[in-house]
Amino acid sequence: MKKAAVVTAGTGGIGLETALGLAAAGFAVTVVGRDAGRGAEAVRRIDATGPAHRARFLAADLASLDQVRALARRIADDRAATGEPLAVLVNNVGAMFAEHGTRDGIEASFVVNHLSPYLLTELLLPVLTAGAPSRIVNVTSGAVAVAKRAFDAVEPPGGYYGFHWYGRAKLANLAYTLDLAARLEGTGVSVFAADPGGAATDMTNGTMADPRIVSPALRLLWPLVRRRFERSTAGPASAAAGPSVTAATDGALTGRTGLVIGPRSQPVAPHRAALDPRVVEAVRRLGERHAPLAPA
Repeated sequence: MKKAAVVTAGTGGIGLETALGLAAAGFAVTVVGRDAGRGAEAVRRIDATGPAHRARFLAADLASLDQVRALARRIADDRAATGEPLAVLVNNVGAMFAEHGTRDGIEASFVVNHLSPYLLTELLLPVLTAGAPSRIVNVTSGAVAVAKRAFDAVEPPGGYYGFHWYGRAKLANLAYTLDLAARLEGTGVSVFAADPGGAATDMTNGTMADPRIVSPALRLLWPLVRRRFERSTAGPASAAAGPSVTAATDGALTGRTGLVIGPRSQPVAPHRAALDPRVVEAVRRLGERHAPLAPA
C-alpha cells in the first residue's frame, strides 16, 4: 500500500532535500509551504527524479496557528478519503528573526519553531496512530545549547536576541519531542529529533549575518562569531537533510523511539535541559495555553 509522508517547509533548503530523500525511499510526499510558485517548483524537482509516487504541494503559512489547524484537517481528510496511511511527518519548519515580532499575538520565534510543529503533531496524532507503524521527526538545532531555560512564559526575561530565542524555542520543541516519545510508547508511533548541523539556507544566509541576533557581549566579538556561523553553515542542504531522512526511513530504527539523530546521522545524547522534568512540564503548559487543539 502507498504510504504518505508530509514535510513542512518542504519547498526549499533542507526541507526539499528531505522530501527528495523520502520520495527516493518510496513515499508519496507532500510538501508544505507558503508560496505556490516555490511549491510547484519543488513538486517538479521531486517528480523529475522518477519517484514511485508523484509529489504534491499544500499551501499553509505555518506561522499562523489557524492555518496549521486547517492544514491538519486537510491532511486528515485526505488520508480518510484515500485510505492511505500517513507514515511519516517531518516538522522541518524553522525561522530566526533579527527583530522581535509576533504571530497570532505570540512571540514569532516561539510560534514558528515550537507551537506550530507542536500543534500540527498533536492534531495529526490520531491519523499517525491509525497508520502505525509511523514516525514523527522534529528538526532540532545545536542552538539549544545557548537557550535560556525559563519557560514560565512564552518570552523569557531580558532583551530580545534572535539566535538565543531561536535556540530556546528549539529547546522547547526538543523537550516536547522526547516527552511525546515517552507518551506514545507502545502505540507504534516512533518519535525522533533530527539535528541537521549547519547548512547554507535562506535562514543562515540572511538572518545569521545580522549582529542583532546575538547578545551584546557576543556583538563585541562579532567578527569571530560571524566567522564561526559561516563555517558551521557552509555545508550543502542535501547533507543537512541526512539526519531527517535517516530518522524517517532507517530500518535499524524500527521499534525505537525518543532518539536524537545527530549531524552524522547517528544517535547522539540529547541536550540535558530537554530532559529536565521542570522544563518538560513548563513547555507542556505553554503549548496547552497558547496552542489549544481547538481555537478559542
